[in-house]
Amino acid sequence: MNIKVRKWKDGEQAFLEDFLYEAIFIPEGVEAPPRNIIELPELQVYITDFGKKPDDICFLAEADGKVAGAVWVRVMEDYGHLEEGVPSFAISLYKEYRNLGIGTALMERMLQELAQRGYEKASLAVQKANYAVRMYQKVGFEIVGENEEEYLMMWRA
Repeated sequence: MNIKVRKWKDGEQAFLEDFLYEAIFIPEGVEAPPRNIIELPELQVYITDFGKKPDDICFLAEADGKVAGAVWVRVMEDYGHLEEGVPSFAISLYKEYRNLGIGTALMERMLQELAQRGYEKASLAVQKANYAVRMYQKVGFEIVGENEEEYLMMWRA
């Protein structure tokens, strides 16, 4: 499989909507929510007017020429918000492309971009049961807080 990570282009908003839905962690045995769940304000914060702010950054992964996943950041008050001015992460892959190293490649590319732009920190929230916790730790995120369901994680350059 040939994997390519590239910058998101204007006009690719539909991918962000797809990947926002795909980013919803669904534990084993739990029914997926309806797709219109992404219309909730607490989820729309991830994609509304994406690309219009200087700290809106997105990369897409392509596998053999097909879009397979996305990672994007923006400074926002989301589930993973820890500090003012610190970008929050969102990442997801279509199911058939998970556990192939594509998520790690996306995360590493975004962290490289953030470091190049002078960001010293980034944050995210992840369900405790999500297998991605290990991947986030592998690329340099640390657990800095938690609630009943989620870990709050921070990356420092």
